[in-house]
Amino acid sequence: MARLTTATDNAEILSYALRHLEQERDSILAKIAHIKQQLGVEVRPVGRPKKVAAPAAAVAAPEEETPEASETGKKSRVLSPAARKRISLAQKKRWAASRGEKA
Repeated sequence: MARLTTATDNAEILSYALRHLEQERDSILAKIAHIKQQLGVEVRPVGRPKKVAAPAAAVAAPEEETPEASETGKKSRVLSPAARKRISLAQKKRWAASRGEKA
């Protein structure tokens, strides 16, 4: 008579299979890296490089002017509250018009 499998049995089987496959993958990748090293081929990591956090000294307070901005002569642009309100109302009007056309 066949034994009924439960969800926990399936989870145990799958987790065991996953661990085994990951070990095989790591072993194969290590062998590939070793062969590439013997051939003199540069081994590069796969994927996008990880982001590096900016040092604390590079993060400036909003009131302070960064050296880059003063060297290039560019200043950050700040919108007045009234300008923000006008832009917001205009965008809301555009959205309302596009919704009205579709309805």
